[in-house]
Amino acid sequence: MAGRPGSGPEPDPVEPTDGPIVTDRRTDRAGEQAAPASAAQRTNPGNRAADFGIDTTAHTTSEAVGAYLKGLRAGELGTLPALLGLAALFVLFTVLDSGGTFPSLLNLANLLQQGAGPTIIAMGLVFVLLTGEIDLAAGTASGLAAALMALHLVNDGNVLGATGTVVFVLLVIVMLVAAALAALVRVWAGTVISLLTAVLLVVGVPATAWTVMGLAIGAGVVIGCLTGFLVARVGMPSFVVTLALFITWQGVILQLIGDGGTLALRDPLINAVANGNLSVTASWVLFVVAAGGYAAVQLVRQRSRLRAGLVARPTGLVLIKIGAVVVLGGLATFALVQNRSPGVVAIAGVPYVVPIVLVLLVLGTWVLDRTRFGRHVYAVGGNREAARRAGIDVVRIRASVFVISTAFAAIGAIVYSSKIGSVNPAAGGGNTLLFAVGAAVIGGTSLFGGRGRISYAVIGGTVLATVQNGLGLLKQPAAVVFVVTGLVLLLAAAVDVLSRRRSVATGR
Repeated sequence: MAGRPGSGPEPDPVEPTDGPIVTDRRTDRAGEQAAPASAAQRTNPGNRAADFGIDTTAHTTSEAVGAYLKGLRAGELGTLPALLGLAALFVLFTVLDSGGTFPSLLNLANLLQQGAGPTIIAMGLVFVLLTGEIDLAAGTASGLAAALMALHLVNDGNVLGATGTVVFVLLVIVMLVAAALAALVRVWAGTVISLLTAVLLVVGVPATAWTVMGLAIGAGVVIGCLTGFLVARVGMPSFVVTLALFITWQGVILQLIGDGGTLALRDPLINAVANGNLSVTASWVLFVVAAGGYAAVQLVRQRSRLRAGLVARPTGLVLIKIGAVVVLGGLATFALVQNRSPGVVAIAGVPYVVPIVLVLLVLGTWVLDRTRFGRHVYAVGGNREAARRAGIDVVRIRASVFVISTAFAAIGAIVYSSKIGSVNPAAGGGNTLLFAVGAAVIGGTSLFGGRGRISYAVIGGTVLATVQNGLGLLKQPAAVVFVVTGLVLLLAAAVDVLSRRRSVATGR
C-alpha cells in the first residue's frame, strides 16, 4: 500500500479503528491477511526485520545506491523530475535575464513570498490526492475564508451588520450543520472547530489579527466538513461535489463582498505575514533550530532502527544527507540576511513565510510518516477495499483529508491576502486552484492515490513560482505564462502516468 520508495512511511501492521484489534497479522496489497507471526518472530527483533522485505534490501552504501537506481528504472522517480526541472529553470532564466534581476537576492526573496500561498494550498491537497480524490473547490474555499476574515476585520467583528440578518443566519446554520456532519463521520476536530467558529461569529468578538485569522481557518474547516461528508458518507464523486462547491463558494464570496468591491486588510500583523522578515538574529536562530532538529530526527531514527534490529540507511548516506541540508540551509540563510534593497530602507532577514511553510511541512510530514492516521491515508489511497477489510475506518479517513485540505487552503488564503493587502470577489478563483493542484502534481504526488509527500508540494510550488516569476521578468505576456504553465503541468501528469505504468509492469 505504501511500501514503494519515496511514497510514504515504511509499512507497519495496520491497526483497525473499528472492531477487535488484530495483533501479529499483516495485510498485503490485495487485502489478504498473512499467517500469524510465530513466537520466535514476536520475541526476536532480527526475525521481525527479516520478515519485512522492505527492510532488508540495503545494507551498504553501494547497495543503497543500487536500490535507488533500480527504483528509478522501475518508474519510482519521486521528486527527481521536479528538482531537475527547477535547476534547469534557474539556469535558463539567469541566462535569459540580461539585467540580472532574476538571480538577485531581492527577487529570490520575492519569489518565496509570491509562491507561498498556492504552495500551502497544494500541501493540503496532497492529503486528498493521496486517497485518490480531488478537491476542485480548494481555491474558492480559500477565497471564502479570506472574505470572512476581511469582513470581520473591516467591521470590527460585526459580521451581522455587514452581511444582513438573512445571510448571517444562513452562515451560522451552515457552520452548525457542518459540526453535526463531522460528528456523524467521527471527525471530532472538525466538530469542535466548526462550533467554535459559529460562536466566534455570533458573539462578534472584537477584531484582532489573531481572531480574524482564526475565523478564516475555522471557515476552511467548516467547508471541509461539508465536502468530506458528501464524498465519504453520501458517496458522491469528489470531482462532481467539489466542482459544484467551487461555483457555490464563488457565489457566496460575491454575496459577501459585492461585485466589484474590495476589502482592504489594514492590519500591521496581517500585512507582515507575507511581506515581513525575521531579524538577522532570528534568521540564524531559525537555521540552527531547523537544521539541528532535522539532524537530530535523522540520527535518532537511524539509531532506533538499528537497535530494533531493522535495516536502516547506511550511516554514511545519512550523514551526507544531513550535511547537504546544513550547507544549503546555511547558504540560503546567509544570502537572505544580506541587505536586499538598494534604497534607504534596508531589507534583510528570512521572510516570515519561510518558517510558516516549514512548520506546516514538519507537521504534515510527521502526521503522514509517524502516525496511525498517516498510514491509513496511504492505505486507503493504495487500495481502498483492502484498507476496509483490514479494519480501517475508510469513511472517516476520506472525510478527514478534505478537512485538512481546506484548513491548509485557509492558511494559504491568509498568506496571499496578506501579500496583496486586500480581498476582492475574485479571491481564490481563476488560477489559484490550478496552480495549487499543479504544484502538488509537478512535485511528484500521484493523481491515482497512494504515492506522494508534503515536501513534493513545496518543490512543485517552487517550480511554478519560478516559471511565473521568470517569465514575468522577461516581459512575456499572460498568454505565454499560461501556455508554459499548462505544458509543465501536462508534462508532470505524463511522467506520473508513465512511471506508474512502469511500476506495474515491473511489479513494484
